[in-house]
Order: sequence, then C-alpha cells, then structure tokens
Amino acid sequence: MSPRGLWRDAFVRGPVGRSTLVLLALRVIYAYNWFDIGPGLPGIGATFGVGEGDWGLLLAAFMVGAGLLQVPSGFMSRTWGSRRVSLAGLWILGLSGVGSAFSPHFGILLLLRGLAGAGAGMFFSPAIGLVGDLHSQGTRGVALGTFGLIFGAGASLGVFGSAILVPRVGWQGALILGALPLLALTFGAEGLIPRSAGTPAPPLPRGSGSRIPMALRLRSVWALGLAFTGIEGAAYTVGQYLVPYAQITQALPPESAGILGALFVFPQALGGPLGGRGAEKFGRWRWQMALPGLVAGGSVALIPELGSLGLGLVGSVFAVSYGYSYAVMYVLPRHLPELPLSEVPLAIGLFNGIQLAGAAACADLFALIVASATFSVAWMVLGTLAVVPMLFLAWVPAGPPRPARTPSRGDGEGDGPSGDPL
Repeated sequence: MSPRGLWRDAFVRGPVGRSTLVLLALRVIYAYNWFDIGPGLPGIGATFGVGEGDWGLLLAAFMVGAGLLQVPSGFMSRTWGSRRVSLAGLWILGLSGVGSAFSPHFGILLLLRGLAGAGAGMFFSPAIGLVGDLHSQGTRGVALGTFGLIFGAGASLGVFGSAILVPRVGWQGALILGALPLLALTFGAEGLIPRSAGTPAPPLPRGSGSRIPMALRLRSVWALGLAFTGIEGAAYTVGQYLVPYAQITQALPPESAGILGALFVFPQALGGPLGGRGAEKFGRWRWQMALPGLVAGGSVALIPELGSLGLGLVGSVFAVSYGYSYAVMYVLPRHLPELPLSEVPLAIGLFNGIQLAGAAACADLFALIVASATFSVAWMVLGTLAVVPMLFLAWVPAGPPRPARTPSRGDGEGDGPSGDPL
C-alpha cells in the first residue's frame, strides 16, 4: 500500500480515523504541558527564592509522578479500559496545571507538578494501547509511529510557546494557557471517542496459571525500560533546560532560544513514522533502536562546544534519532509472542515507568552539576548517561522470530515458549 493509502486508512476513514485524529490532538496538547515550564524556571526561581539545584527537584517531581503511575495505569486499563483511564489522566494533568499557577509557595508547586505528572502517567501507556487497539496490522505501525512523533510536535510548541509567553504573561500565565486548552479538548474527547473503544480486558480464568501478568515477567520488557533510561533523561532535560541555557550562556533573546529548544524536539515528527514503518517492514529491532539511540546520546555531549547554528543542527539530529528509536520501541511489544495483546498497555507502562524514573534522576543530577560546576560538565555527563544504558538492548529480541500476531490473539496464550520470561 502507498504511504498516502496508509495515511488515509489510519487517520481519515470512519470512526477509527476520527478517534485517532482526536487522540493525536490530545497528544499534542498533552506534550505541550510537559514542556511549558522549562522556560519559566528562572522566573520560578525569582518568585520563590530558589536556585538552579531546586529547579531539578521541580522537573524531577513531574517525572516521578509520571513514572509511579505507569504500571498502575496498565492495571487500571485492564480493569476499567484504556479510554476511561487515559481521559481521566488528562483531567488530572490539566487541573494540576491550572493549580500550579496559583501555588503560594514552592512546596505546593512541587506537589502539584508531581500530581500533574501522575495525570500524564495515566494517559501515556493507556493511550498508546488505545491507538493500537483501534488499528490492525498494516496501519498500526504508522498510527503508533505518528502518535509518537506528535509528542515531539506538542513538546516543541511547549518549549517555543512558553519561551514567548513567559516574558509577556509570566510563568503562571504560561502554565494556565497550556492547561485550559487541554481541559477543553478533553471535554470534547469524552463525546467524540466511542465508549466501545479501549474496553476492559476479560478477567483471567481460575486455574489459568500464574496470576502475575506476563508483561511484568518478560526480560525483554524490563530491558527496554533500562536501555532507554538515559535517552529519556537526556530528551527531558534538554527540552526543559536548553532555553534558559541559551539565554544564560549565549545571551539569546527568548524567541531565538525557543526556536533552538524546539529543534531538539520537533524533528521527532520525521523520525517517528520512519521508525514505526521500519519496525514492521525490516525487523532488526535491536539495531533499529540502538544505532539512532547512540547518535542521540552522543549529540547531547556536543552541546557545550556549539554555537547557535550548531545547536540547531545537532538538535535536529538528536530529535530525528530519538523519534526513530522510540517508535520502534513502541511497536515492539505487540510483536512479542509471549505477551498477550491485552497486556500491551501494562508492558508499555512498565518500561515507561523505568525510563521516567531514570529521567527524573537525570534531571535532578543535571541541576546539581550546574549548581556546583558548569553547564558544560553537566551536558557531557548527561550525554554519557544517555549512551551507556543502551547495553541492555542485548536482552531485547534482535528481530521477529515469526510473522506478527493479529488482534485475534488476545486470549493470553503465546505461540510457544522462548525462555524469555523471568
């Protein structure tokens, strides 16, 4: 099928196309609310009298909240359905964003950012599972890859938009202007996404074996989480810190700094579909994740050596590589023969939770290094941390051992033993 035909089938035709477009729009504004606080960090520091080291706590609080809800959101999806859980998460994220703008002191802001992260965690993997459930083999890879890349589009808008808004309406106004559209769009999605989509999984029959879900026992799922801890930490930290870094070290105006920050996330829009299509067409999952991931990690270490033009070029390389490797990662769980399709959101939640825990640690460590040393040292350490964990990909299947499964394989049984469960 031609790319145009794949796009039409995935995003235009019938209720599936309409629901997918709604989820893509939600993904954009959801991502915006991840990154609209970074350009406001200096202003937050001035408001509450905190320094660079405390900025890291603020960023880590969001990631801790998001990470802690990854696995529980997978269980909640099995019980209440991915549609209900993902939309509930968006309500929490939006309301917490509005509340953050009215925080009376830094401790309350930390708490609300953690709650916002929890809401983000409830949307993250259930929404990916919901998109996957809507599509069959053929359009699923394109839909999931596009869903991944749209995060980059929303994140770049968050970085650039808040860089423009903060000098004009303050960090409080920037947070409110990010949260209100999210709440409005979530209200609309309650009526536009069919209630039949993302239904709960059937309960396990008595005597069916281990009550521990297969998603929590597969070595390859844990390996995906560990392998991408550094890359996730690099992407989150770069997205939040590059605007203040460019303003402080290169004396760039907010508009120019915002453009540079956006270039580190927006080109994921190119890498995402390429990775989603490549995962289903070429196999070789391990290499399709490792090589772009290594390029992305190495790019971060170059940041302190570059001027504004070099930052733009390296940022684009980073974003495309990141988007490609992550799209492959999100397609992979549906091709693991041991993993029931009903447990895909749980598997995604597990490895996302591990990755977000690593990202929280990276953001906090980065802030501590900036406060005690320099930005240059912090970027080089972050680049190193992004590359080393990729060694865990040795535990991930090199490629598909047999043709990919169809949605009819949702009864929880695999094609056969592989020795992969822990």
